[in-house]
Amino acid sequence: MSDFHGIIKALVACDTTRVTGLVNVAIADGIAAGDILNNGLIAGMDIVGEKMESGEMFIPEVLMAARIMGQCATILQPFLGEQGSTPGVGVIIGTVKGDLHDIGKNLVAMMMESAGIEVYDLGVDIAPENFIACIKEKNARIVCLSALLTTTMPMMKQTVDAIVESGLRDRVKLLVGGAPVTRAFAEEIGADGFAADAGAATRLVKLLANSPEQTDHLELETQCLR
Repeated sequence: MSDFHGIIKALVACDTTRVTGLVNVAIADGIAAGDILNNGLIAGMDIVGEKMESGEMFIPEVLMAARIMGQCATILQPFLGEQGSTPGVGVIIGTVKGDLHDIGKNLVAMMMESAGIEVYDLGVDIAPENFIACIKEKNARIVCLSALLTTTMPMMKQTVDAIVESGLRDRVKLLVGGAPVTRAFAEEIGADGFAADAGAATRLVKLLANSPEQTDHLELETQCLR
């Protein structure tokens, strides 16, 4: 039996050597790679996200844990075969046009990837038409818009409006976040959800992925708006 608790504890402690060692031991013991991923690594990252939200862990530690998770995912990849880890949902993420900040956006993307979610990271300074093109191209059901400046927050609304005008609004859920963004602003521009940090964003996306038709009834610290 794999030491999932040990993997979780070592990942939360950002102990690279111990985490990778336990993952390799689990593989050698014949534990399914999917079980190691879900019951050990993803479970550990869930706790990391919770600790970030509560202020028990800070961005450098969360980034370190996410990198360790990435190293372990690489170790597991040859053994995953057809199991995969994406829960049937793709997420498009990007910082809106006019805003070049990416630390928060990158952290959200890393946390989501660590949770087994397929992420299409468009980068920074992304125009509405680029989000629309990616929605058309990728099988993505969720779009995450990031902004760090109050001066670029109006571009979030322009992006939402452009997606509505493109006829693609019913295909995706729109989530917004960033330091100046509030739940009230998210509701005002017609977004479906708001997350204050990477851990909350990841949990919200997982809820939407598991209950795509029941978002009216989801409650995640009042982040799901519709």
